[in-house]
Amino acid sequence: MSRRFEPIKSLDNFPTPPWATRALIEKVIRLEKVEELTCLEPACGAGHMSKVLTEYFKSVEASDVHDYGHGKKIDFLSDFYNKKSFDWVITNPPFKLAEEFILKSLEVSRFGSAFLVRTNFLESIGRYERLFSQFPPSCVAQFVERVPIVKGRLDKYATTATGYAWLIWKKDKAPVAPQLKWIEPCRRSLEKDIDYIETISSTY
Repeated sequence: MSRRFEPIKSLDNFPTPPWATRALIEKVIRLEKVEELTCLEPACGAGHMSKVLTEYFKSVEASDVHDYGHGKKIDFLSDFYNKKSFDWVITNPPFKLAEEFILKSLEVSRFGSAFLVRTNFLESIGRYERLFSQFPPSCVAQFVERVPIVKGRLDKYATTATGYAWLIWKKDKAPVAPQLKWIEPCRRSLEKDIDYIETISSTY
């Protein structure tokens, strides 16, 4: 059983199972809300999340600070991206940089941002004071199924002790108390065999 933990200098390389990205669009945001919009995936790795996002968005740009063979090599936290240059920013961020990624995304996105995080990311006095008290998410979408995310690869048969949730910031929503939503069991309906054909070792 996997527990997600990375040393300070690690690139935090934990591929996102494609079905978990589909769940964000189909169970939370909804396809009709994004099919004519643009999206940036700024921690794309080998593209497991960004490739799924292309199933829904009009266009998707993928980038990462490290060259995993997919997308552009760009440090998202630099000044490369202009304000409101994409409709949505969606990613599974490096855990140790998640706060910075979220704050940057609120500048870069026009309509919204969504981040896949460990559920315990909601804890911490410091994180509350720096982020959540000033910029509360519009929605916390908690998976009721475990999302098996393991280091360096997609593994259809992995298990995990870690809970995950999507945090969503929508620009058209006033900063009030976040909506709490549970993502009902959906892995069986959203998972595809083709998702696991390419098992690349340095992926998101």
